Amino acid sequence: MAQGFETEPAGLANLAHLTPRPIKGLFGDNYLSLTEMDWETSQFLPEVYEKEVERFGNRTITGFLRMVGAEMPMASDQVVWSEQGRLHIAYDTVTSNGAGTIISLPSPGADGKVPLLGAGMTVVISKGNVTNKAYIVSATAGASVVNYAIKAYDTASGALDAALVSATSGAPLNLFVFGSEYGKGSSLAGNSVDASFTTFSNKPIILRDKYSVNGSDVAQIGWVEVTTEIGTSGYLWYLKSEHESRIRFEDYLEMSMVEATSAQSTFTDAGGTKTISGTQGLFDAIETRGLVYNDAAFDGTSGLGEFDTILQELDKQGAIEENMLFLDRSTSLSIDNMLAQQNSYGAAGTSYGVFDNSEDMALNLGFSGFRRGSYDFYKTDWKYLNDSTTRGSINDIKGVLVPAGTSTVYDQQLGQNISRPFLHIRYRASEADDRRLKSWVTGSVGGNYTSDEDAMNVHFLSERTICTQAANNFVLFKDTTTE
Repeated sequence: MAQGFETEPAGLANLAHLTPRPIKGLFGDNYLSLTEMDWETSQFLPEVYEKEVERFGNRTITGFLRMVGAEMPMASDQVVWSEQGRLHIAYDTVTSNGAGTIISLPSPGADGKVPLLGAGMTVVISKGNVTNKAYIVSATAGASVVNYAIKAYDTASGALDAALVSATSGAPLNLFVFGSEYGKGSSLAGNSVDASFTTFSNKPIILRDKYSVNGSDVAQIGWVEVTTEIGTSGYLWYLKSEHESRIRFEDYLEMSMVEATSAQSTFTDAGGTKTISGTQGLFDAIETRGLVYNDAAFDGTSGLGEFDTILQELDKQGAIEENMLFLDRSTSLSIDNMLAQQNSYGAAGTSYGVFDNSEDMALNLGFSGFRRGSYDFYKTDWKYLNDSTTRGSINDIKGVLVPAGTSTVYDQQLGQNISRPFLHIRYRASEADDRRLKSWVTGSVGGNYTSDEDAMNVHFLSERTICTQAANNFVLFKDTTTE
C-alpha cells in the first residue's frame, strides 16, 4: 500500500495543497505564492533588499535660515521695527529755470516733507559727469514747488552750466549738500533737520499640517526597513510616513518665510467669508525694498565688471563688509569661472586651491570664499534653488546675497539689548503656549485616547513671520530671459 491516504476526505477534493505527497517534489500549491507581492516568481524566494535605496539623497531643503538668521519669540499679532534714514541731504528731483539761476524742488516732497534746503547751504548740482558747486541765496515757497535762488561758484556768470540747464528738459538734476558758508556776525545760521527713520512691520501666519493612519495599518508590519533623514528605523511603514510628514512640514516653515507675499484678499467657502493676508517673505522684501540684479553672466568676458557693478551699489548702501552668497548651481559655477580667470596659477588661470596650487596633487575648480575690494564673500550652493520639486523647476531666482550684519535692539522678552541678524524669524510664544513648532496626537491609536476614531492623527502647527531688516543691503539675482 502506498504511503498517504488512498482517498481524499469529502469536500477537500479541490484543495490539493492539503493532500500529503508520497514522493519528494516541489509544488507551487504547497507554498505561499509570491505573485501577490509583485515578484515574477511564485516558486523560489528572491533575494530581498530590506532597506530602501536613497536615490534622492537628503531630500530636505531646510538650513538656509539656520545659517543666516535666528529665531526669537514674540507675543503679538505684529512685529514692528524702524530703520535709520540717510544722514546727509540729497535729492534727485531738482529742476532749473532757463537762466540757470533758480533751482526747484517739489513741495512737499515724495515723503510728504518740505525739502531740507535753506539759505547759506552749499551744494553740488550734477547730471552725469557735469557738475557745478553752488551757494543757496534764498528760498521761496510756491504752491507746488520751492524755488531756490543760487549762485554758482565755478562759473563766471554765477549761473549753472548750460549743459545742466539743458539736461533738465530730459531728466531732473541730482543735488547734495556738502556744507555751508556764512558771513561774519551772521545770525539765524544753519537749518534745523530732524532725524528721519522709516517704520516697517510684518505679521505672523499660522501654518498647519496633519498625518493620519488607521489602527489596522499601525498594527501591520512591513518587509521594507524604514529609513528617513532624521534617523528613523524599523519595519513599521506608518512611522516613515509620519516622519516624512514632519520633515516636509519643517521644510514648509522655511519655504513660507522665503516665498510668502503680503496680500489682503477674501473668499467664501462652506465656513463663510474668510480673509487671507499673507506675510512678507524674503524674496518679496528684497524686491520691494532691496536690490535686484537681473541676468548676471559672471563667467563671460564682462563677468568681473558685472560683479563690480554690484559692489558699487553696495557702497551706496550699508557697505557691510561680510556677505554670504546662496546660489543655484549655474550661478555658482559662473562665479567659479569668473574667479578662475583671475587666478595666475596654472594654465589659463586654473586654480589648484587647497592643494597648495600644485597641479601634481589635485585640481580644484571651486571657490568657497573670496575678497573683492573691501568686501568678503562666502559662497555656497542653495539646495532650494536646485531641487526639481522646488525652485529648481522654475529657474527664475538664481541666488541671493545676504549681509552678515546685526542690529542692536531691546528685547522685551529678555529685558535687555541684544544683537539680532538682519534676517531672523519671530514666532508666537508666551508662558501659556509656545507656537514655534507644536505637535500633538489625537484619536484612539498609539496609546493616545482622545476620541472614538480608530486612527492616529498627528498634527503640526507653527505661527511665525520673518523680519528682513536693512533690505537695502540684500541682493536678489534673477533671470528675466524667456525661452
